[in-house]
Formats: sequence, structure tokens, C-alpha cells
Amino acid sequence: MQLEDILSPERCHCRIDGISKKRILSKISEIVSENIDSLEASDVFEALMAREQLGTTGLGNGIAIPHCRLAPCENIIGALITLDQPIDFDSLDGKPVDILFVLLVPHEENDEHVRTLAGLAALFNDEDFCYTIRHTLDSEDLYNIAITY
Repeated sequence: MQLEDILSPERCHCRIDGISKKRILSKISEIVSENIDSLEASDVFEALMAREQLGTTGLGNGIAIPHCRLAPCENIIGALITLDQPIDFDSLDGKPVDILFVLLVPHEENDEHVRTLAGLAALFNDEDFCYTIRHTLDSEDLYNIAITY
């Protein structure tokens, strides 16, 4: 998995205000839809919220990987967000989240979806990577670190 294949500088944002799970997923939906003409923010938000209702995507250690399948999505799309203040995300370990990697996947990409999630989980299990991401203050730097790590 190469993050540069699914991530773009426009979808990397440092230290944004999250307030709540619902608000940050709404904000991320807007960020993604601004750059992808085939996606509407409301559709992305509804799909992410529906997935969260099935079970939390908060992995633990301050990391969440919200993900969903979308019919209008033509390619796997990622967004990397760090928060100014951690928020409750119903994580498995009960700890608040301050790093989110959102993954949007076309309906037919079953195998690639699973492989990408596994790759992201392994990446975010790396303490040095997470430390670097958490201490990055510039969105462009965040993108560059993510694609070169």
C-alpha cells in the first residue's frame, strides 16, 4: 500500500478543531467532497456515520480509521487529520482520539479495502510514526511525512 496513491495534500489537515465525533466526521466529509466532484459531503457523512453505528473505528492509542463504501467513489480515497484537542470516539481502549485516517472505498473493492485497512492499522501501530504525526504543525508537512514514512 502506497499512501500517495490514496492521499493528497488537500486531504491532510493538522490540528483542526474536532469538538465531537459527529462534528469531525462532518468536517472530514466536507474536506473530501471539496476535492472529489463525484462525492457529496452529505453522502460521505451519512456513510461514515452508518459505519460507526455498526461499531467504533477507534482503534485505541488515540487513533481512529473511519471508513465506508460509497457507490459514487471511483478510487480508494484517504484523508489524514490531526486534532487540536483529542475527542471521545468510543475507542476500544476508551482513550480519546487525536489522529484520524478516513478511508472511502468503492463498493466493488473488497479485497483492496481489507488490505488497505490492514496496512493502515500496521502503520498507525508504529509509535514513532504516530509521535511524528502528532507533533507535525503544518498540513503540507503532514502529507509529506505520511507518504514517505
